Amino acid sequence: MLVLGRRDVEGLLDPVALIDALAPAMQALSEGRAHIPARVMAPVPDHGGLLAAMPGYLPGVPVLGAKLVTVFASNAAKGIDTHQALVAVFAPGSGTPLAVMDGASITAIRTAAASALATRLLARADASTLAIIGTGVQARSHARMIPLVRDITEVRVAGRDPAKARALADEIGARAVDAYEEAIAGADIVCACTHAHEPVVRREWLTEGQHVTSVGFTDGAEVDAATVADAVVVVESRPASLAEHPAGANELAWAIRDGLLDADDVVEVGEVVAGARTGRTSDDQITLYKSVGVAVQDLVAANLVLAAARERGGGTEVEL
Repeated sequence: MLVLGRRDVEGLLDPVALIDALAPAMQALSEGRAHIPARVMAPVPDHGGLLAAMPGYLPGVPVLGAKLVTVFASNAAKGIDTHQALVAVFAPGSGTPLAVMDGASITAIRTAAASALATRLLARADASTLAIIGTGVQARSHARMIPLVRDITEVRVAGRDPAKARALADEIGARAVDAYEEAIAGADIVCACTHAHEPVVRREWLTEGQHVTSVGFTDGAEVDAATVADAVVVVESRPASLAEHPAGANELAWAIRDGLLDADDVVEVGEVVAGARTGRTSDDQITLYKSVGVAVQDLVAANLVLAAARERGGGTEVEL
């Protein structure tokens, strides 16, 4: 069995190939051809965290696997990653364990790649200004991934800690600004990557034609209800996104509860890929991609890593 660490995963996983590979995988999910049960979560209330199990099988790849992921928001204050994970891959024909790999890097890269796919499908073709809200792992991943699908000429960064925003901006060649509203104003694409309990994207800050991505995990809402009500809402999976927190997205559940959103109006990425439903239909629309993460994304990424490791070498062979 092959064991692959973070450096192995980051060195072997081609982001462009991943974005492309996610499109048919998300279509398979929407068409019911991917076998992805609801994630199982064990809360850790005395430490403010959780452990989730995300198994799945994607016949089209084909790959069988599971991710175990922990989410501890309080880790940010300790200098520890908030999301940590392992991905296990098995041979679909026999169930034989093939590999165990770092899942934190898989999660960071596949989440941003899925956002990039959604951006390719939903953002205006001439989108060129990117606002990054947040300063953590996902902020970095999105800042690097979104320019792969749009010609980005300006990137702005805003975060709760101005010093961290300036540091990230210096790292990625962006411009740090003092407020979320300043970053969002006039940006063609907005990526919210936070653990904020109060909305960091508000409708009054948005103008027609913007595309918003929200990937933050929070007990509150990263995007306000007015934005959800006015936007074309696109998700990875309706059952996953509309599930109760912490599995689903509060923003969508609360909007449906309050009569601001109809569950039937929520569109899946895979449906847009297949042409079964539309996303953006005019340059004036606001589009919102709300991500909660689904196992097919981990499976596709892990399969690419394993294939690259076999072809180019990487990781360490161990005997169980």
